[in-house]
Amino acid sequence: MEGRKKMQITAQLDDLVAGHVSSLFAQLPEAEGDFSAIHPPKATQAVLSLATFTPACPPKRSTTDRFQDLYPPELKEFNGENGKPIYFAVKGTVFDVSPGRSFYGPGGWYENFAGRDASRGLACGSFDEDMLTKDLQGPLDNLKGLRDDEMAALADWEAKFQEKYMVIGNLVSVGAKKS
Repeated sequence: MEGRKKMQITAQLDDLVAGHVSSLFAQLPEAEGDFSAIHPPKATQAVLSLATFTPACPPKRSTTDRFQDLYPPELKEFNGENGKPIYFAVKGTVFDVSPGRSFYGPGGWYENFAGRDASRGLACGSFDEDMLTKDLQGPLDNLKGLRDDEMAALADWEAKFQEKYMVIGNLVSVGAKKS
C-alpha cells in the first residue's frame, strides 16, 4: 500500500474507529475483557490504542498564553522521550500533538515526525526519513517540488491539526529573529 493511502487510512481510523473499538474487541471470546491477552500486529495495536485514547479538546488560546517561536534544534527536543511533550511543525506552525502520543510518540506510526517539520512527509504520504530536513541549522523546507495534489493533501492535514491540537507557535530558521 502506498504511503499516502496508508496515512489516509490511519487518519480515517483515528476519526471513525475511536468510539467503536472497545465494543468490537469486547465481543472477541479470547479477549474476555482483557485486551492484553491479544498479541496483535502493529496495525492492530494502533487500532487498539484508540480504545483507550480519548482525544483531548485543545484548550482555547487565551490572551495570556505564551506563543513561542522555535528553531528546528529546539523543536527536536520535543519528541516525546523522557516524558517531554510532542510537538511538530506543519507549514511553519508548531502543534502540541501530545494527546496523540500513541501515534506521534516513541513507537507510534508517526514517531519520525515528532520534534520535526512534518510538512513534506505529510504532503507526500511518506514516513521515510528522507522527507525530513537533515540540516537543522539551515533554511526551513520551502516545499519546492511538491505537486498541487500534495499541497492539497498537506492543507487537509494542516486543517485537521488546527482543529484537533493546540498551536504552540511558529517554526523559524536558525538565525531568524524570534517574535
